[in-house]
Amino acid sequence: MSFGKKSVAVAVSALTALAVSACGTTSGGSGGSNAPKQPSVLELLASDLKGSLQKTAEATDKSDSVTVAMTGTAGGEKVEMRGVLDLGDPVKAEMTTTDPEGGSIVVRMIGAVIYVEIPAEDRSSMDGKRWMKMDLSEAGKQAGMNFGKQFEDIDPIKQVKTLLATEGTKVVGQETVNGAATVHYTVTTPMATYLEQIDAKLRAGVEQQMTKMGVKEITTDLWVDEQYRPRRAALKMGPLGDLVMDYTDYGKAVTVETPPTAETLDFAEMLKGLQGLTASN
Repeated sequence: MSFGKKSVAVAVSALTALAVSACGTTSGGSGGSNAPKQPSVLELLASDLKGSLQKTAEATDKSDSVTVAMTGTAGGEKVEMRGVLDLGDPVKAEMTTTDPEGGSIVVRMIGAVIYVEIPAEDRSSMDGKRWMKMDLSEAGKQAGMNFGKQFEDIDPIKQVKTLLATEGTKVVGQETVNGAATVHYTVTTPMATYLEQIDAKLRAGVEQQMTKMGVKEITTDLWVDEQYRPRRAALKMGPLGDLVMDYTDYGKAVTVETPPTAETLDFAEMLKGLQGLTASN
Protein backbone atom coordinates (compact mmCIF):
# COMPACT_ATOMS: atom_id res chain seq x y z
CA MET A 1 0.00 0.00 0.00
CA SER A 2 1.44 3.38 -0.96
CA PHE A 3 1.07 6.14 1.57
CA GLY A 4 0.55 8.93 -0.93
CA LYS A 5 -1.29 12.25 -1.15
CA LYS A 6 -4.63 10.54 -1.92
CA SER A 7 -4.39 8.34 1.19
CA VAL A 8 -3.73 11.43 3.27
CA ALA A 9 -6.61 13.31 1.62
CA VAL A 10 -9.11 10.52 2.20
CA ALA A 11 -8.00 9.96 5.78
CA VAL A 12 -8.17 13.60 6.73
CA SER A 13 -11.36 14.35 4.82
CA ALA A 14 -13.03 11.40 6.46
CA LEU A 15 -11.86 12.41 9.92
CA THR A 16 -12.01 16.13 9.82
CA ALA A 17 -14.77 15.22 8.00
CA LEU A 18 -15.13 14.91 10.76
CA ALA A 19 -18.03 16.76 13.70
CA VAL A 20 -24.65 16.12 13.79
CA SER A 21 -36.38 5.27 11.90
CA ALA A 22 -39.27 4.38 13.62
CA CYS A 23 -41.65 6.20 15.96
CA GLY A 24 -40.31 7.06 19.41
CA THR A 25 -42.07 6.62 22.74
CA THR A 26 -43.42 9.19 25.20
CA SER A 27 -43.90 8.87 28.93
CA GLY A 28 -47.36 9.23 30.48
CA GLY A 29 -48.38 11.25 33.56
CA SER A 30 -49.06 9.80 37.01
CA GLY A 31 -50.54 10.86 40.32
CA GLY A 32 -54.28 10.35 39.81
CA SER A 33 -56.93 11.20 37.29
CA ASN A 34 -57.24 14.80 38.48
CA ALA A 35 -53.50 15.55 38.39
CA PRO A 36 -52.43 17.69 35.42
CA LYS A 37 -50.51 15.69 32.84
CA GLN A 38 -46.87 16.74 32.73
CA PRO A 39 -45.36 16.86 29.25
CA SER A 40 -42.63 14.31 28.55
CA VAL A 41 -39.15 15.45 27.55
CA LEU A 42 -39.88 14.36 24.00
CA GLU A 43 -43.02 16.47 23.96
CA LEU A 44 -41.03 19.45 25.28
CA LEU A 45 -38.35 18.86 22.64
CA ALA A 46 -41.05 19.06 19.99
CA SER A 47 -43.02 21.99 21.41
CA ASP A 48 -40.33 24.25 22.91
CA LEU A 49 -37.87 24.28 20.03
CA LYS A 50 -35.55 27.13 21.04
CA GLY A 51 -35.59 26.26 24.74
CA SER A 52 -34.87 22.61 24.02
CA LEU A 53 -32.02 23.39 21.63
CA GLN A 54 -30.50 25.72 24.22
CA LYS A 55 -30.66 22.92 26.82
CA THR A 56 -29.10 20.58 24.25
CA ALA A 57 -26.25 23.03 23.65
CA GLU A 58 -25.63 23.29 27.39
CA ALA A 59 -25.80 19.53 27.98
CA THR A 60 -23.49 18.79 25.06
CA ASP A 61 -21.05 21.49 26.14
CA LYS A 62 -20.80 19.80 29.57
CA SER A 63 -20.01 16.39 28.06
CA ASP A 64 -16.40 15.27 28.38
CA SER A 65 -16.40 12.82 25.49
CA VAL A 66 -18.46 10.95 22.91
CA THR A 67 -18.06 8.09 20.46
CA VAL A 68 -18.82 8.98 16.83
CA ALA A 69 -19.43 6.91 13.68
CA MET A 70 -19.50 8.74 10.35
CA THR A 71 -20.66 7.59 6.91
CA GLY A 72 -21.28 9.39 3.64
CA THR A 73 -19.25 11.12 0.95
CA ALA A 74 -16.81 14.04 1.09
CA GLY A 75 -14.95 15.55 -1.83
CA GLY A 76 -16.13 12.75 -4.11
CA GLU A 77 -14.75 10.03 -1.83
CA LYS A 78 -16.70 7.53 0.25
CA VAL A 79 -16.41 8.18 3.99
CA GLU A 80 -16.66 5.56 6.72
CA MET A 81 -15.00 5.97 10.07
CA ARG A 82 -15.39 5.49 13.81
CA GLY A 83 -13.64 6.80 16.88
CA VAL A 84 -13.81 8.94 19.99
CA LEU A 85 -13.88 12.67 20.70
CA ASP A 86 -12.45 14.31 23.81
CA LEU A 87 -14.64 17.43 24.03
CA GLY A 88 -12.24 19.40 26.21
CA ASP A 89 -10.24 22.45 25.18
CA PRO A 90 -8.80 21.84 22.70
CA VAL A 91 -11.02 19.18 21.16
CA LYS A 92 -9.13 15.92 20.58
CA ALA A 93 -10.06 12.88 18.51
CA GLU A 94 -8.77 9.47 17.51
CA MET A 95 -10.53 7.96 14.50
CA THR A 96 -10.06 4.93 12.26
CA THR A 97 -10.95 5.20 8.58
CA THR A 98 -10.29 3.31 5.36
CA ASP A 99 -7.87 4.31 2.60
CA PRO A 100 -8.58 3.88 -1.17
CA GLU A 101 -6.98 0.42 -1.13
CA GLY A 102 -9.04 -0.93 1.76
CA GLY A 103 -6.48 -0.56 4.53
CA SER A 104 -7.19 1.03 7.90
CA ILE A 105 -5.77 4.44 8.75
CA VAL A 106 -5.63 5.85 12.29
CA VAL A 107 -5.84 9.63 12.61
CA ARG A 108 -5.44 11.68 15.76
CA MET A 109 -6.58 15.28 16.02
CA ILE A 110 -5.33 17.69 18.68
CA GLY A 111 -7.03 21.04 18.25
CA ALA A 112 -6.23 22.26 14.74
CA VAL A 113 -3.37 19.77 14.22
CA ILE A 114 -3.85 16.23 12.95
CA TYR A 115 -1.58 13.21 12.93
CA VAL A 116 -2.04 10.43 10.36
CA GLU A 117 -0.48 7.08 11.24
CA ILE A 118 1.88 5.92 8.48
CA PRO A 119 1.49 2.22 7.58
CA ALA A 120 4.38 0.12 8.89
CA GLU A 121 5.45 -0.91 5.38
CA ASP A 122 5.82 2.73 4.30
CA ARG A 123 7.79 4.06 7.25
CA SER A 124 11.21 3.26 5.81
CA SER A 125 10.55 5.80 3.04
CA MET A 126 9.36 8.34 5.64
CA ASP A 127 12.58 8.51 7.68
CA GLY A 128 11.23 5.73 9.90
CA LYS A 129 8.53 7.99 11.29
CA ARG A 130 5.21 6.58 12.51
CA TRP A 131 3.08 9.75 12.25
CA MET A 132 2.50 12.45 9.63
CA LYS A 133 1.72 15.84 11.21
CA MET A 134 -0.49 18.43 9.48
CA ASP A 135 -1.74 21.83 10.60
CA LEU A 136 -5.35 22.10 9.39
CA SER A 137 -5.15 25.83 8.82
CA GLU A 138 -2.04 25.56 6.62
CA ALA A 139 -1.74 22.04 5.22
CA GLY A 140 -4.78 22.34 2.96
CA LYS A 141 -3.43 25.45 1.28
CA GLN A 142 -0.08 23.81 0.60
CA ALA A 143 -1.52 20.47 -0.54
CA GLY A 144 -4.32 21.90 -2.66
CA MET A 145 -6.93 20.51 -0.25
CA ASN A 146 -9.03 21.87 2.59
CA PHE A 147 -9.55 19.82 5.74
CA GLY A 148 -11.16 22.34 8.09
CA LYS A 149 -14.74 21.68 6.95
CA GLN A 150 -14.87 18.03 8.07
CA PHE A 151 -13.08 18.86 11.34
CA GLU A 152 -15.89 21.21 12.26
CA ASP A 153 -18.61 18.78 11.16
CA ILE A 154 -17.65 16.08 13.68
CA ASP A 155 -18.23 18.15 16.82
CA PRO A 156 -21.92 17.72 17.87
CA ILE A 157 -22.10 21.12 19.56
CA LYS A 158 -21.50 22.80 16.18
CA GLN A 159 -24.67 21.25 14.79
CA VAL A 160 -26.73 22.42 17.78
CA LYS A 161 -25.38 25.96 17.48
CA THR A 162 -26.18 26.00 13.76
CA LEU A 163 -29.83 25.23 14.50
CA LEU A 164 -29.94 27.83 17.26
CA ALA A 165 -28.45 30.50 15.00
CA THR A 166 -30.75 29.87 12.04
CA GLU A 167 -34.34 30.99 11.61
CA GLY A 168 -36.65 28.37 10.16
CA THR A 169 -35.60 25.31 12.16
CA LYS A 170 -38.47 22.82 12.07
CA VAL A 171 -39.51 19.78 14.07
CA VAL A 172 -39.87 16.71 11.85
CA GLY A 173 -41.18 14.46 14.62
CA GLN A 174 -40.28 11.70 17.05
CA GLU A 175 -37.99 8.95 15.76
CA THR A 176 -35.84 6.16 17.18
CA VAL A 177 -32.08 6.34 16.52
CA ASN A 178 -29.96 3.33 17.51
CA GLY A 179 -32.57 2.36 20.12
CA ALA A 180 -32.90 5.85 21.64
CA ALA A 181 -36.12 7.86 21.46
CA THR A 182 -35.37 11.23 19.87
CA VAL A 183 -36.91 14.30 18.29
CA HIS A 184 -35.75 15.12 14.77
CA TYR A 185 -35.03 18.74 13.76
CA THR A 186 -34.09 20.12 10.34
CA VAL A 187 -33.00 23.46 8.90
CA THR A 188 -31.54 24.72 5.64
CA THR A 189 -28.79 27.22 6.35
CA PRO A 190 -27.39 29.93 4.04
CA MET A 191 -23.65 29.55 3.61
CA ALA A 192 -22.91 32.81 5.46
CA THR A 193 -24.81 31.67 8.57
CA TYR A 194 -23.16 28.26 8.50
CA LEU A 195 -19.70 29.84 8.28
CA GLU A 196 -20.36 31.89 11.40
CA GLN A 197 -20.37 28.65 13.44
CA ILE A 198 -16.91 27.64 12.20
CA ASP A 199 -13.70 28.40 14.09
CA ALA A 200 -12.24 31.70 12.87
CA LYS A 201 -8.88 30.05 12.11
CA LEU A 202 -10.53 27.65 9.65
CA ARG A 203 -13.30 29.87 8.28
CA ALA A 204 -11.49 31.45 5.33
CA GLY A 205 -10.32 28.12 3.93
CA VAL A 206 -13.75 26.52 4.32
CA GLU A 207 -15.45 29.48 2.66
CA GLN A 208 -13.02 29.31 -0.26
CA GLN A 209 -13.72 25.60 -0.73
CA MET A 210 -17.50 25.98 -0.51
CA THR A 211 -17.51 28.90 -2.93
CA LYS A 212 -15.33 27.02 -5.40
CA MET A 213 -17.72 24.05 -5.29
CA GLY A 214 -20.77 26.26 -5.76
CA VAL A 215 -22.33 25.51 -2.36
CA LYS A 216 -25.09 28.02 -1.60
CA GLU A 217 -26.71 26.40 1.43
CA ILE A 218 -26.39 23.42 3.77
CA THR A 219 -29.20 21.32 5.22
CA THR A 220 -28.58 20.22 8.80
CA ASP A 221 -30.63 17.51 10.51
CA LEU A 222 -30.29 16.77 14.22
CA TRP A 223 -31.80 14.06 16.42
CA VAL A 224 -31.87 14.85 20.18
CA ASP A 225 -32.63 12.31 22.93
CA GLU A 226 -34.43 12.64 26.28
CA GLN A 227 -31.21 13.68 28.03
CA TYR A 228 -30.88 16.63 25.62
CA ARG A 229 -27.94 15.00 23.83
CA PRO A 230 -27.46 14.77 20.06
CA ARG A 231 -27.76 11.17 18.90
CA ARG A 232 -27.38 11.78 15.17
CA ALA A 233 -26.50 14.68 12.90
CA ALA A 234 -26.70 14.77 9.11
CA LEU A 235 -25.37 17.31 6.63
CA LYS A 236 -26.32 17.72 2.99
CA MET A 237 -23.73 19.93 1.33
CA GLY A 238 -24.56 19.73 -2.37
CA PRO A 239 -21.42 19.15 -4.48
CA LEU A 240 -19.30 18.79 -1.33
CA GLY A 241 -21.13 15.62 -0.33
CA ASP A 242 -23.26 14.38 2.53
CA LEU A 243 -22.39 13.07 5.99
CA VAL A 244 -24.23 11.26 8.78
CA MET A 245 -22.71 11.20 12.28
CA ASP A 246 -24.04 8.89 15.01
CA TYR A 247 -23.14 9.73 18.63
CA THR A 248 -23.02 7.21 21.50
CA ASP A 249 -21.29 6.64 24.86
CA TYR A 250 -21.34 10.22 26.14
CA GLY A 251 -18.97 10.68 29.10
CA LYS A 252 -16.97 7.48 28.55
CA ALA A 253 -13.33 7.93 29.59
CA VAL A 254 -11.03 8.48 26.60
CA THR A 255 -7.33 9.28 26.20
CA VAL A 256 -6.00 10.93 23.06
CA GLU A 257 -2.31 11.86 23.25
CA THR A 258 -0.08 13.91 20.96
CA PRO A 259 2.38 11.54 19.23
CA PRO A 260 6.04 11.92 20.30
CA THR A 261 7.99 14.47 18.26
CA ALA A 262 10.68 11.87 17.52
CA GLU A 263 8.07 9.72 15.74
CA THR A 264 6.55 12.57 13.73
CA LEU A 265 7.17 13.85 10.19
CA ASP A 266 5.87 17.34 9.36
CA PHE A 267 3.74 17.28 6.19
CA ALA A 268 4.35 20.97 5.43
CA GLU A 269 8.11 20.51 5.62
CA MET A 270 7.91 17.42 3.41
CA LEU A 271 5.95 19.37 0.78
CA LYS A 272 8.53 22.15 0.82
CA GLY A 273 11.23 19.58 0.21
CA LEU A 274 9.33 18.04 -2.69
CA GLN A 275 8.67 21.47 -4.19
CA GLY A 276 12.38 22.24 -3.93
CA LEU A 277 13.28 19.05 -5.76
CA THR A 278 10.75 19.83 -8.49
CA ALA A 279 12.10 23.37 -8.91
CA SER A 280 15.68 22.12 -9.18
CA ASN A 281 14.68 19.73 -11.95
